[in-house]
Amino acid sequence: MASVRPFRAVRYDVARAGGLEGLVAPPYDVISHEQREQLLARSPYNAVRLTLPDSEEDAACLWRTWRDDGVLVRDDEPALWWLAQHYVGPDGVTRTRAGLVASLRLEPYAAGVVLPHERTHAGPKEGRLRLLRATRVELEPIFLLYEGALDGPRVEPELDVELDGVRNRLWRLKGDPPAALADAQVLIADGHHRYETALAFHDEDGSEESAWMLVVVVPTEQAGLTIFPTHRIAERLQGGVSVSPDGNARTALERIESEPRDRAAAVLYRAGAAGIVHGEQGELDSELVERIGPEGITYTPRLEEAVAAVDGGRAEAAFLLRSPTIEQVAAVARSGGTMPQKSTYFYPKLPTGLLFHPL
Repeated sequence: MASVRPFRAVRYDVARAGGLEGLVAPPYDVISHEQREQLLARSPYNAVRLTLPDSEEDAACLWRTWRDDGVLVRDDEPALWWLAQHYVGPDGVTRTRAGLVASLRLEPYAAGVVLPHERTHAGPKEGRLRLLRATRVELEPIFLLYEGALDGPRVEPELDVELDGVRNRLWRLKGDPPAALADAQVLIADGHHRYETALAFHDEDGSEESAWMLVVVVPTEQAGLTIFPTHRIAERLQGGVSVSPDGNARTALERIESEPRDRAAAVLYRAGAAGIVHGEQGELDSELVERIGPEGITYTPRLEEAVAAVDGGRAEAAFLLRSPTIEQVAAVARSGGTMPQKSTYFYPKLPTGLLFHPL
């Protein structure tokens, strides 16, 4: 089953690099061009220079230079870590989500140890593979779910930094990994492309070092773990989609929240009015929208943004979805299936730059 172990992390020396506020960044795949420019301006050592470099060679050169100059230093001893994120969700509720930071042995999906739930695309994996070849560093953790509970520390954290309104605290742990994880399956919540990239790199590299990657294992038995919906904004609708207006977008979305989860439902919003579209028994909400086949899809977790795109004439319609449940995601993964792209939105994202995992 899942094999996790402590690792010798590489970390910023803040005495050389400056405060963590200027160094950490969101994951590479959620950073816009404008946000990348803002992060670059924060510090010459911001982690985005490694995760979204001008070229893979630049990232490798920076890594070596920062290590040689003492901007990045490696811990003397392997350790596990505990990460707690205090945040206000898109629903306005304050929560704390926590998990274990560790090194995970890669396993092919067929082994049934690490389970995916979303489909991936070749393009992002090609770019990540080139970066991993050049740097030989796991620069960002992926987000795994463990069905159970894990206990965190009760002392002061070693690192404490805020990023985009989320307070991230990090503790160094003593001892071995929790025994419960030795018998566990884990589910990829976020990071499918990076996991599959790591598998591909290990296949071609063949070393024991490349068989491990940086992960955060988040237990499901905590109030702070939530999934938010990802709404679909459609430039164009296919023919044959017709619903009767049934109030505004928010009230229609509240109405389907109370409907049974064993049948798909979504709110179709256009021209200032909303109506409810129902799908098949056993179908997911995101699968219903995929079957309808709108064109020119973009995604947003924010209801207001989806509605504004339609009201502003930038889109013909928006499909507003319910949050999938942890149980739905796990059921799809265990059945060997996958969900459509952007079916889950785990918030907050994991920060980049607290710990690096050299191979």
